Amino acid sequence: MVAAAPTHSPKEGQPVGPVMAALSGYMAAAHERPLPDAVIEKTKHHILDTFAAMISGADLLPGQAAIKFARSYGGEKIATVVASDIVCGPIEAALANGVLAHADETDDSHAPSLSHPGCAVVPAALAAGERFGIDGAQFLRAVALGYDIGPRFTMCLGVPALSRVRHRSSHSIAGVFGAAAAAGCAAGLDPRQMRWLIDYTAQQSSGIAAWQRDSDHIEKAFVFGGMPARSGVTAALLVHAGWTGIDDILSGPDNFLIANAPDADPIKLAELLGERYEIIRTNIKKWSVGSPIQAPLDALEILLNRRPFTADQVRKVIVRVGTRESSVVNNREIPDICLQHMVAVMLLDRTVSFHAAHDVARMQDPNAQRQRAKVELIGDDVLDRRNREAIVKVVLADNSELDVHVRDVRGTAGNPMPREEVVAKCRDLIAPVLGAATGAELIERVLTIESVKNVRDLRPLLRKP
Repeated sequence: MVAAAPTHSPKEGQPVGPVMAALSGYMAAAHERPLPDAVIEKTKHHILDTFAAMISGADLLPGQAAIKFARSYGGEKIATVVASDIVCGPIEAALANGVLAHADETDDSHAPSLSHPGCAVVPAALAAGERFGIDGAQFLRAVALGYDIGPRFTMCLGVPALSRVRHRSSHSIAGVFGAAAAAGCAAGLDPRQMRWLIDYTAQQSSGIAAWQRDSDHIEKAFVFGGMPARSGVTAALLVHAGWTGIDDILSGPDNFLIANAPDADPIKLAELLGERYEIIRTNIKKWSVGSPIQAPLDALEILLNRRPFTADQVRKVIVRVGTRESSVVNNREIPDICLQHMVAVMLLDRTVSFHAAHDVARMQDPNAQRQRAKVELIGDDVLDRRNREAIVKVVLADNSELDVHVRDVRGTAGNPMPREEVVAKCRDLIAPVLGAATGAELIERVLTIESVKNVRDLRPLLRKP
C-alpha cells in the first residue's frame, strides 16, 4: 500500500531524536515484518477475544448507545459497525466498535501499562483495514504493532502515577497511541509519516481518571475504547491524506513528554522493540468481570474442584486483594464489578456466565443477597505491590476452612489460556447475538486470518443477521 504524498513539503532539517527514529522506523516496517509463531497465535486470540467483546457488548447499554450514534451520524459506507447492519465512515465505525468492545469488563488488559489495548487497537485496525482493503496478514501485523506501541507510551510516562498523581487516564493514552499505530500500519505509512502520525496522536491524547465515577459504563467505554480508536484512525487518515506535522513531538520545546510527565523515561518507548512483544504480556479474561475479581473467582473454582461444597454449606468467604483494587470492586452498583455479588453468584452457580455477570435484577434476589452477606472483602497493602493476586478463605458450616493464594490469574502471561479455552469463551459470547453457526465460522476465519484476502470479507460474519 503506497501512502499518499504530502500536499506540501514541511521545512527540512527538523531534528529527530534517536527514540523517535527507532520508533517510527519500527512502525513503518511493521506491515511487512514477519512475526514469531507464538506472537501470531497470541494475536489471533486477542483479535477473537475483542471481536467477542464487541459482539456481546451490542446488547448492553453502552453498546446500544454506540450503535444508535453510528446509525444517526451516518458517513460514507466504508467500515462495519459490529453486531449491527450499519456500514459507515471509518472514524465513526472505530468509535462505535471501541465502545462496543468495552461495553463491559469482557475485554483484555495489559497490567504493566494500566491499559486495555484490545478495545482501541482492534477497532482501529478493522476500520482502517476496511478503508485500505488490507489482507489478513497485514491486519494481524497491524494489531500486534498497536499492542507494542500503545502500552509503551504509558509505561514511559510512568504508571500508576500518571493516573493517581496527574489524574490522567492511562487507558485512553495507551489506547490512542496503540490505535494510531495499528491504523498507520494499515495505511502503509512511511517512517516520516509515522512521525507525523505520532505528532497528531499526541495532540489528541486525552482522558482523565474521572471515568471511575461513571455508573453506567458509557463514559468509561468511550474513554477506554471509543475515543482512542476514533482519534487513532483520525490521525492515520489525516497523515495519509497529505497532512504534515512536527518531525519529533517527543523531544524539543513543548514536547509530549514534558507536557504529560517531566520525569518520563523516553528510552522505554523503543526498549526491546521486536524482541519483547507486549501482546504476549496482555491478559485475556477468563471471567467477564472486572480485573480485580478475576483472581477471587479463580480461587473459588480451585477450591470447588479441590473439595466440592454447596452455597448453603458456606458460613463465610474472606477475600483479600490489594487495597486499591478492593476500592474499585467493593459493593459496586454494577454486577460485573461488584466483588461481593460475583462471589455470591459463583457460590450459587459454581461458575459465572456472561449473562449472570450482567443480570442487574439478580442483585436484588434474596438468595443472592444471602450469599453476598457472607463475603468479607479485605484490602491488603502487601498485595498492592503484586499483580492482581488474591487470597481466599472459605469457612464451612462445620468450621473447616479451605484457602488458596492465586498468584497467576488464569489468562495472564504466567497462566495463559490455551486456544481451546479462548474459543470456548468467545463461542459463549458470540452465539447469543449472531447465532452458533455464524459464530463458529467467524472463529475459524480469525484463527486462519492469514488466508483472508481482504478484511472486508469478515463483514458478513460480524454483522447481525
